[in-house]
Amino acid sequence: MVNKINEIYENQNRSRKLQWFWAFLVLVLILWSASTVNEINMTPLGFDVATNIFKGIFTPDPELLLNMTKQSVPYLLLETMAIAFLGTLVGAVFSFPIAFLASSKIMPVPVVVVVRLLVIVIRTIPSFVYGLMFIRVTGPGAFAGLMTLSVTSIGMLTKLFSETIDDIDMSILEALDAAGLNAYQKIRFGIIPQLSASLLSTLIFRFDMNLRDASTLGIVGAGGIGAPLIFAMGSYRWNQVGAILIGLIALILVVEYLSGKIRKRLATG
Repeated sequence: MVNKINEIYENQNRSRKLQWFWAFLVLVLILWSASTVNEINMTPLGFDVATNIFKGIFTPDPELLLNMTKQSVPYLLLETMAIAFLGTLVGAVFSFPIAFLASSKIMPVPVVVVVRLLVIVIRTIPSFVYGLMFIRVTGPGAFAGLMTLSVTSIGMLTKLFSETIDDIDMSILEALDAAGLNAYQKIRFGIIPQLSASLLSTLIFRFDMNLRDASTLGIVGAGGIGAPLIFAMGSYRWNQVGAILIGLIALILVVEYLSGKIRKRLATG
């Protein structure tokens, strides 16, 4: 009994020391990070600009917000949504087979290592860099945004898909193998039914991310609503900025609500 009490006491002391160590480490990281932040110098007109931005949000340009021309907010939002949707779809088409190559349960270790290194390289490059690269190749426009989101989606979706594949129940595949099914049939009847709900949930989440990325990629000329937004801000037309921001907020809220409903439905079956 005494030995057990001593053991509990020693474990508590060890746990307390570990907590102090992590607290000290976090404090050091905070101080080191704060040391890299330079002094904030607000410009003389900074407060006026901020005030005008808020005024523009609350007094948006109704003509830009409600008409249906190619320069209107509804059309630009539809273009942004189309870029995000197609980028997610194309990325998923390429990610699905690559994910099997990156799964340690499906492929040998050398293949897995090479494919995962390739995926890491893809994920390392920011979307803005991809956007600038594709603009040089295809020219500015929605197609450059589509290619950018497709490549960035491949990096994330392949990683998540391969992790999902690694969590499958292998006993089902062993039973199908004993029944004499070939590799395609095992994937069709043994793997995909286990993955469908998780993969669809991941795709919806990625579409949500791509929608936000498509909104900002327009700044570099890759289509969508980002370019009109930055032009309106550059020319101090804050009522147009307000109209664009209101449209973006409304679109994001609707997509967030619908995607949450779909993910919840998938999770509960």
